[in-house]
Amino acid sequence: MKIRENVPISKLTTMRLGGKARYVIEIEEDKDLAEAYHFAAEKKLPTYILGSGSNVIGRDGGFKGVVFVNKLHGIYVIDSDPDRIRLCAKSGELLDDLVEYSVKLWNGESYGYSGIEALSKIPGTVGAGPVQNVGAYGQEVKQTLHSVCVYDCRDNCFKHMMADELDLGYRHSIFNTGDGVGRYFITSVTVELHKHWLKPPFYTSLQAYFDERGVKEFTPQVVRDAVAEIRAGKLPDPKDFASSGSFFKNIYLNKKQTKEAKAKGIPVWDGGKVPSGWLIENAGLKGKEFYGMRVSDKAALILINESAKSYADLAKARQAVIDIVYEKFGYTLEQEPMELGDE
Repeated sequence: MKIRENVPISKLTTMRLGGKARYVIEIEEDKDLAEAYHFAAEKKLPTYILGSGSNVIGRDGGFKGVVFVNKLHGIYVIDSDPDRIRLCAKSGELLDDLVEYSVKLWNGESYGYSGIEALSKIPGTVGAGPVQNVGAYGQEVKQTLHSVCVYDCRDNCFKHMMADELDLGYRHSIFNTGDGVGRYFITSVTVELHKHWLKPPFYTSLQAYFDERGVKEFTPQVVRDAVAEIRAGKLPDPKDFASSGSFFKNIYLNKKQTKEAKAKGIPVWDGGKVPSGWLIENAGLKGKEFYGMRVSDKAALILINESAKSYADLAKARQAVIDIVYEKFGYTLEQEPMELGDE
């Protein structure tokens, strides 16, 4: 277990903003957790769990507590039968590495198990998957999640929790809501995948990709490659551009609101979902810069830190986008990334 002091949050997160964290502890083994939480409790400091930092915004005031950086690694097969397989991944593994592992496994007839291939190239760790119920291109973590193992810092013990105990919804779980916030450190995630391939129709942009190329066989590897190419053309790589990926949540409407939106020509997908990226783009904001933050000219849902030096700059840019979209469409956008730091 490694302990560092006064570490800039900007160095731990992909938006590259934020003051200093008082302590940072790297969690390399499950057994480190009891000692790490004891360290924080002894100093009467709050804790924060961080993975790759791709969905977290650092605040200017820093964090006067202890940041636990997840360095738990390992992926292995738990069990399988002719039609399905259960894979367990330690929570510090990159989600994309788990996807790659799953599509390269021999399933008895061909390579690849299906269930998470559309989550390819999402920046972030496996542990972040259940927290946000991560989803993309028609797949969500909850569709294949079997269970998680956690360390419960309230009860000071490890627990095994089934997927139906986690209250998974759109960017929602017990891990980011109410009393569950900060209580659990996810140590591993188990998913159940199947050898049956996905069938059309697919998510709009993915279907268009296949139609344009005349693709008729949808193996997990084919879907993964397609998603990777689509994302590469739209989404900035956090290694090259300071960004937190999708910055705003999509809007969900009831039946009455859906009818009203469609009458105005606003696209509404199944389940009453209005794509926030469409709203931002059609408000004329694509490529616009506010306070050093630029709305991506490839995917309007992305904010890129071009020259912002502080969380205060980001907050002003965020509000500018929210205000313009509200004025044009009457919908209030909400930020998707979580925040780390003191007020």
